[in-house]
Amino acid sequence: MGHESDQKLQQWSERETVAEAIIPLVGKLYRQNGVVTSIHGRRLLNKSAIGVLKAHSHSRQGAAFALDVEDTLPILQTLVGLGLGPASIDVGTLLERYRESDADLETFLRSELAPVVDVNEKNSPDPVDVVLYGFGRIGRLLARILIAHAAGGSGLRLRAIVVRKGSENDLIKRASLLRRDSVHGPFEGTIEIDEENNTILANGNLIQVIYSNSPAEVDYTKYGITNAIVADNTGKWRDAEGLSQHLKCPGVARVLLTAPGKGDLKNIVHGINHDTITDADRILSAASCTTNAITPVLKAINDKYGILNGHVETVHSFTNDQNLIDNFHNGDRRGRSAALNMVITETGAAKAVAKALPELAGKLTGNAIRVPTPNVSLAILNLNLENEADKDEVNAYLRDLALHSVLRQQIDYVESAEIVSTDFVGSSRAGIVDGLATLSTGNSLVLYVWYDNEFGYSRQVIRVLETLAGNHPLVFPERKSVSAS
Repeated sequence: MGHESDQKLQQWSERETVAEAIIPLVGKLYRQNGVVTSIHGRRLLNKSAIGVLKAHSHSRQGAAFALDVEDTLPILQTLVGLGLGPASIDVGTLLERYRESDADLETFLRSELAPVVDVNEKNSPDPVDVVLYGFGRIGRLLARILIAHAAGGSGLRLRAIVVRKGSENDLIKRASLLRRDSVHGPFEGTIEIDEENNTILANGNLIQVIYSNSPAEVDYTKYGITNAIVADNTGKWRDAEGLSQHLKCPGVARVLLTAPGKGDLKNIVHGINHDTITDADRILSAASCTTNAITPVLKAINDKYGILNGHVETVHSFTNDQNLIDNFHNGDRRGRSAALNMVITETGAAKAVAKALPELAGKLTGNAIRVPTPNVSLAILNLNLENEADKDEVNAYLRDLALHSVLRQQIDYVESAEIVSTDFVGSSRAGIVDGLATLSTGNSLVLYVWYDNEFGYSRQVIRVLETLAGNHPLVFPERKSVSAS
């Protein structure tokens, strides 16, 4: 037994050594070429050796074969020498394809990545300025993501944050909230403040803090900001008329609402209808966290089985819209303590699906139950289908989509009898299907979809911002469509 134990420990140590060799290659590809690498959707960037090993461990679920760091290292070593341009590259999927190929590794990679091979530089377009109007839960997460992406030349540059001044030490408090988060942990990096100039310096990103009481009264050009995209995170204005106030400000080109849009405003769920964005669109909505979580899964099921009708029940973490303890609130039931109660409330997410996926118009109803947890929610999709759906077949289909389809950035899939909501904090996918919870009887299907209603949604917002800026990175290897799965 002792010999076997020593052997296992030695194997682990050897894998750690390989993981440590992977880290500088991942960093070099990102900072010199603007290449983001992942293992079946799980990023390798800024990971420790243990983090790299965990990414490989997670990839084993549902993959065609077990992927280890010894497999990844030679691919990354070869990628470094290809003179790549900006791209998002899934090493796990590349390796699956390579094992089916007769070519040597470099020839194979040159063929698979041809559009970005021998570019030899980031070759990024001029960075697009981003302004965060509102700095609450979503605003601060967007800031963290934008700051983290800046080193790779993502093309989005966080230039300013606009808030109402809350106190004389407002800047100190705003920086502290960016630095520390009770749900998502500490900020990865350094933060400095300049009270004289009202700026925050975060990992080398100089961010102007602008105090304003109205979206129409800021001249952004005074701060060197031009043709900016304003991400309105306040939720105060949700129609085109209200949000158009931002366009009156010098320096603003477009506006993205990080909440469900009203009226004729386009609600964009990245992965579903982001290709409908045109140059003429000046104001858009990124829909809601719940709409982003359920729409990709609903599209997948509708494409394969057809949805006659259904009901969406959302078990949603409480938000700042609710009261901490009982107090007056304009909304029904939301005045009761969020920390002590389950609260039935309305949600427009089911109807909002049709704004991104018109074929489901009128087919879905929805409700929500707010529960005493600070983050991560669960959508229960109770669907009546045109065609019968076997549980194992449905799960295999959704697992494959999570690994290989165009919806891989939106859909994830897990199978664990022990997994609970906090396990999904920090998930970058819009929604995660819980395969063990799937229920199926004939034409009736029930799916359980987890989602980090803060971070997962923020990642979807970033993808829409990249699309608006015209610099959403090319994704490799090319993925099959949902209907082809």
